[in-house]
Amino acid sequence: MIIDGKKVAEELRAKIKSDINKLTGNQKPGLTVILIGEDAASQIYVKNKEKFANEVGINSTVIRFKSSISEEDLKNQIRKLNNDNNVHGILVQLPLPKHINQRDIIETIDPKKDVDGFHPINVGNLSSGNDALVPCTPLGCYYLIKKVVPNLSGLNAVVIGRSNINGKPMTQLLLKENCTVTIVHSKTKNIEEICCRADLIIAAVGIPKMVKSNWIKKDAVIIDVGINRIEVDGKNKIVGDVDFDEVQNKVKAITPVPGGVGPMTIACLLENTLKAFNKISGNAPQ
Repeated sequence: MIIDGKKVAEELRAKIKSDINKLTGNQKPGLTVILIGEDAASQIYVKNKEKFANEVGINSTVIRFKSSISEEDLKNQIRKLNNDNNVHGILVQLPLPKHINQRDIIETIDPKKDVDGFHPINVGNLSSGNDALVPCTPLGCYYLIKKVVPNLSGLNAVVIGRSNINGKPMTQLLLKENCTVTIVHSKTKNIEEICCRADLIIAAVGIPKMVKSNWIKKDAVIIDVGINRIEVDGKNKIVGDVDFDEVQNKVKAITPVPGGVGPMTIACLLENTLKAFNKISGNAPQ
């Protein structure tokens, strides 16, 4: 089974749109994205965020700055948004220019409006099993997994990669579902052997086609977060961290790249924005 991330994302966006249409009062959820510099991938990503936000009924704004903006000026802009009652979600598009401290910028965002889920308060709440705004990519992975395996209790899961954006929050979501979770990374010995025991593998390491057929057991579920550009026959091709062609006939289910996790990330950002709006406004559900 190839897990259709586009279809699941469409279903989630439709639910978000329906929930927004049911809101009473004049105010709608507001999302502001701060984009710094001219990074091509970031430009495309932000454009898609704006498009889908407007589609579901979220008031979307993009504030653009030159890459020369100072860290203090950026913080001042964030503080204004923290105090703006029409803004319920704030997202600073990463990566940032080298002269700006990413951690300090994330910590400047009001945790209640941190729809990326990167603020230490949200990270801590997720780790503690409390209500939190969850990082969008692992949340999207979680929804895709649940489509295939509704009950994850007792499963042996391996997360490849330990980043704050994917690996660590993914682990917390799986632990909450009573999985036994192993994180493997660049310093792990015998990665293949560990992966071979997994019922579920989430690959988020950024190495093209790293996971081969001999890394996985039959009927495992594979979620591929990787987005890698490689050259094939003189043409650029996007591939994941898993060798899709080699493993697809061995697994129970797998996400394609592209068309798997990617569409879910934006859909979950919209869901986080609605969740933040409900919490800030005192609406139910929260």
